[in-house]
Amino acid sequence: MLFNRLALVASAFVFAACGGTAEDSAPAADTATPAPAAAPAAADAGAAVALAPITGKTHEIKMVGDDKGYRFEPANLTIKSGDGVHFVFVSGGPHNVAFDGTALAANVKSQLDANFGSQRLSELMSNMYMAPGEGITLSFANVPAGSYPFNCTPHIAMNMKGVITVE
Repeated sequence: MLFNRLALVASAFVFAACGGTAEDSAPAADTATPAPAAAPAAADAGAAVALAPITGKTHEIKMVGDDKGYRFEPANLTIKSGDGVHFVFVSGGPHNVAFDGTALAANVKSQLDANFGSQRLSELMSNMYMAPGEGITLSFANVPAGSYPFNCTPHIAMNMKGVITVE
């Protein structure tokens, strides 16, 4: 009980420290003035990358957590460019699908991120799925050939990882 109270107080301090005053945010607006010069380049890159529809076969990967551990079935999958992958929650959730953006080229990162569509929680990460049958169908259209490691964020420490290889 004491631990919970200390955690609550510590959280309040963290949130307060992360907040700011109106005076703190005013200089940020002034420093952001040069940003419009960079905005057209970002807008052009954003305009060139859109959700690319699946043009090939759709494969299925199950998200499983049971007495054998947490895993994707299959953990390794080879597909063709333009195929889709349907990740479906089977048991042991919550589950999601995430890719490591630091390991991806900029063009791959932006296209793969766009292909999450409305099921994107944050960059290169799907929503959390809480019930069996929920999931995401992710397009690999316009994603170049290569190997793309992915994981389940809540279960990464339990080695819930996989690799999709695009040919």
